[in-house]
Amino acid sequence: MCGRYSLVADIRDLAERFDFDGDRVEFESTYNVAPTQQVLTVVGRKVRRGGFMRWGLIPHWARDPGIGSRMINARAETVAEKPSFRTALRRRRCLVLADGFYEWRRTSAGKRPMRITMASGEPFAFAGLWDTWRDPQDETVTSCTIITTEANDLLRSIHDRMPVILQRHQEDLWLDHDIRDSDILREVLTPYNSGVMEAYEVSTLVNSAANNHPEVIARIA
Repeated sequence: MCGRYSLVADIRDLAERFDFDGDRVEFESTYNVAPTQQVLTVVGRKVRRGGFMRWGLIPHWARDPGIGSRMINARAETVAEKPSFRTALRRRRCLVLADGFYEWRRTSAGKRPMRITMASGEPFAFAGLWDTWRDPQDETVTSCTIITTEANDLLRSIHDRMPVILQRHQEDLWLDHDIRDSDILREVLTPYNSGVMEAYEVSTLVNSAANNHPEVIARIA
């Protein structure tokens, strides 16, 4: 499961890395992204567009938008079969931008929050799906979910799942909606190379989504 993450990079750096127009995106660093919040995403392959979506997928056919709070993640193993995700997998894929995510390690002293990043500190993209829902008053909500897969060697001692992080060369494929073969798409939904990642303990400040400041990501010795 991926239930918290961070994105503290500068919007200009993100725009350059993920090839979208950052001048049209009003973004502030966030150290503790939580479900139901607006998150920075990228869609489109020939022309990439950065924008915000609500984290927690609300399928277009849903009667109650509250379903989104239970659909923050989609499992790679079943995403092509689940009614909530299979159409989005074929037609509505996105990048969800991040530079770290949190998981909680079980210890004899209780759960300890860990932040997982690239060893280089660079931002990366989760494999995401999105959809648009309209309520009876014609209000539109665009929402997304993050796909998860089995843990890699680094994560295995912390949690049995991890978000799917796309390799840079896979991002165009993921955003190319002419590709609808679920077998091709599922080939990229694999654990990321643990050799280029690191994990470190952070404060329990991250346990509350109300805490959103640099101390949340500070490394505990």
